[in-house]
Amino acid sequence: METVKDNANKTITREQAWELLNEFNTDPFHLKHALIMEGVMKYFANLLGYEDEAEFWGIVGLLHDLDYGMYPDEHCIKQEEIMRSRGIDERIIHATVSHGYGITVDVKPEHEMEKVLFATDELTGLIGAVALMRPSKSVSDLGLKSVKKKFKTTNFAAGCSREVITNGAEMLGWELDDLIEKTIMAMRTCE
Repeated sequence: METVKDNANKTITREQAWELLNEFNTDPFHLKHALIMEGVMKYFANLLGYEDEAEFWGIVGLLHDLDYGMYPDEHCIKQEEIMRSRGIDERIIHATVSHGYGITVDVKPEHEMEKVLFATDELTGLIGAVALMRPSKSVSDLGLKSVKKKFKTTNFAAGCSREVITNGAEMLGWELDDLIEKTIMAMRTCE
């Protein structure tokens, strides 16, 4: 069983993270999004040379919307309180809270992993919406051109902030096309 350790040597397993997520979220859509983000984060950990931290990145992806199901109006605020009360690793708290930077909180993504979470969270929603429009309903045959076309159509998947996605690419120092292509590839590992 893989675990994530913090400075106090407390651990949270992937199974414990999943149980915690389910305690605060019951909507199948949000649970599926959490699983997608877990896979996306693991993909990027391996891609960017953090293979030994892939499980940690995955748990961050899994828990990033912990408070959304019960506290959508306090998103990224309430989860800090919940996680601290459970003794969750401060690195997980900072990472998950920072994905709401400039939206609900002023905690800035610092580590590359936090920037990836910030950049890909909204983008996975957009890519998923584009995939659902395809006959295959899959990202397996989805390309950059299709996503870029819908990215420019602001009323398509209007809840997916293009500004956040663009800011995320800039934080990472990546071109937007590069971020989109890599995120499509990451999402393919989640199907």
